[in-house]
Amino acid sequence: MVSIDTVYQKVLMFANKEQRGYVTPQEFNLFADQAQKEIFEQYFYDLNQLSRISSNNKEYSDIVDNLNEKIAIFETTGTITLDIFDNTDIYRLGTVYDSSNTEVEEVQANEILYLNKSPLTAPTDSRPVYVRTGENSITSYPAYATLNCNYIKVPVKPNWAYVVVGGKAMYDSTNVTNFELHPAEESELVYKILKFAGVSMKRDDIMKAGQGLDMAQLQLEKQ
Repeated sequence: MVSIDTVYQKVLMFANKEQRGYVTPQEFNLFADQAQKEIFEQYFYDLNQLSRISSNNKEYSDIVDNLNEKIAIFETTGTITLDIFDNTDIYRLGTVYDSSNTEVEEVQANEILYLNKSPLTAPTDSRPVYVRTGENSITSYPAYATLNCNYIKVPVKPNWAYVVVGGKAMYDSTNVTNFELHPAEESELVYKILKFAGVSMKRDDIMKAGQGLDMAQLQLEKQ
């Protein structure tokens, strides 16, 4: 977890240097949400790219381990009742399984037609399958009242909470929502938010500074 107040104070420090500009709490929260989403989604793109590299290459194995460690923060379990996910924060669905821990295999919609044509391939309790029918629903074969699943959840939207005192926004630690990302992402969050702030304020110096620092951070991580 990364402290949202720490990130905000660093963003303000960079943005306010030489009176370059001020990032309001409302703007910061918007930028913070977008930055967290970008970093989170990049994990899966990077993991896909690295999976194409030979597993014998020790230079890259550490990067994969680091990515998996960062993704593991968002791994959790849920239930599916009458083919509807009880949890609506699913980003990527993992293993689906029944009460006896038998895995329910995913198949494509066109495959189920062929599977059901023969008693040898038709789904059974010992060989169940499911088809994705929507963002939060499946169809299981045979039909189950309840199933369990592992999944990657969507990060909670960060929020720098505040109260207005004397016309100024004062940090409210009792209502804050910190970033859910791994602590190692603190610097990248600062750089990405700076980049967004620079675009919003039409300040090329801030935008380019954030962009440059962000690129340097990414290159460092992939060495």
